[in-house]
Amino acid sequence: MQRIKSGDAGIVYRILGDGPSVVLLHPFPADHEFWLPVAQSLSTRYRLIMPDLRGHGDSDIGEGPASMAKHAADIARVMDDADVGRAPMVGVSIGGYALFEFWRQQRGRVAALGLCNTKASADSPEAQAGRLQAAADVMERGTEPFFQSMIPRLLGKTTCETRPDLVEGALQMMRAMSPADVAAVQRGMAERPDSVDTLKTISVPTLLVTGEEDILTGVNEAELMHRHIAGSEVRVFPKAGHYSPWEQPEAVGRLLRQFLDGV
Repeated sequence: MQRIKSGDAGIVYRILGDGPSVVLLHPFPADHEFWLPVAQSLSTRYRLIMPDLRGHGDSDIGEGPASMAKHAADIARVMDDADVGRAPMVGVSIGGYALFEFWRQQRGRVAALGLCNTKASADSPEAQAGRLQAAADVMERGTEPFFQSMIPRLLGKTTCETRPDLVEGALQMMRAMSPADVAAVQRGMAERPDSVDTLKTISVPTLLVTGEEDILTGVNEAELMHRHIAGSEVRVFPKAGHYSPWEQPEAVGRLLRQFLDGV
């Protein structure tokens, strides 16, 4: 594990494998270990750069909300430290939100995009209020009730019913986050800008991935992005929810390998 300073936070990242570099960004509220099952398909051919996003895993939260601008700056610092100039980049959920901001700021460093279980639109007022309420609740009650409530939203129904190992593994990643971490990340997501107009500017090969059982983003959001990103392709994985790469690592790994080999 490597540790660097980015702004007011220490950011941790891991490198796995050899070959052309690929940046992999995990979802909230997980960490880089989210990618380890998929990495088995990719690390024999690619050098995987896997950060813990600000406030997740072993990375610090810094001061104030964890904005998309901060995440994008952190990713750039990680790439600099890992000697990566330009690379394909894959992000799940908040990882996708951060990539929209990174594209706006540093698109010359993006060779291709994988956008998994994410969406381009900003939060509605109701969704913003829900995030801010969740931030207040974890500061008052701790994180465990929040994490337990998130499991059936993050993991597909099939996974929840048949893969207790994946449920427990997801909870273990979540528990690395403190109440202050969760609150600051939620506030940062609540204030993220709308990225629908940004989609029309994306001019690199783009793969859109979602889960058939994803109730947070899902097929509708993937199709919206597909309509706006010229030449993009969409894949929907059955028996997977919002954490589709975690739930279906072999299938998603094969798809990402094909996509990256083509790039």
